[in-house]
Amino acid sequence: MGTGNYYRISALPALGDLGAPPPMRPADLREHVRGAARPLALVDAILLGDDLLQREALLAGEIQEVSPAVLSPAQVRSAEPLPAFLATEETARIPSDAVWAAYFRHAAAVAARCASVFLANWTAHEVALRNALAAARAAALGLDPQDYLVTPEKEKGPGPLTALGVLDPFLFDFSDLIGEWASAPDPLAGLKVLDRARWAWLLEHDAWFSFGDEELAAYAAKLMLLVRWHRIT
Repeated sequence: MGTGNYYRISALPALGDLGAPPPMRPADLREHVRGAARPLALVDAILLGDDLLQREALLAGEIQEVSPAVLSPAQVRSAEPLPAFLATEETARIPSDAVWAAYFRHAAAVAARCASVFLANWTAHEVALRNALAAARAAALGLDPQDYLVTPEKEKGPGPLTALGVLDPFLFDFSDLIGEWASAPDPLAGLKVLDRARWAWLLEHDAWFSFGDEELAAYAAKLMLLVRWHRIT
């Protein structure tokens, strides 16, 4: 149990099921753990993903207002540069793909540095799911899926996370989920299919009632999904 985590976790509002209103803002969760280095690093690594999603939606004209937790509003609006670890000179067919690849490399690096099995497995699961979606979309358009995969999954092999028992991204089978997603009547319904699967995965790996740093990281991932579900509905 991390020092002080009993208070940090017991003081957090309970999270409802997927679809329930988020009980707090991601930025408030970040402030809640600010005094603890490892929990903050794990929470930041997860919540940063939602900031980047808001940035992508804003640049695409899908939203007008943003509420980032880790990045500044100016960074989300591209008025200021992103953090150095997200800067990349990679050539990608879709420019935002390079940013996402840098993000997942960063999340994996934080997981290794903090010896976090949850964050490492969450990253592996998210990368594998995104790659399955990219491959399905590419196949439907007659394109080469290799041009659209998230970089970290290509970097298979022993690394700093091996000893932690991290899930191998190549072992995930999303064929049924991709079929359900492809059969959805509209993009919003398809996104809900994916987020329900993400929620189910979190329920299996949330380290609930452990009062460890991993439980705080899982709380951040759940809160992020609740906020996103609320945002799109």
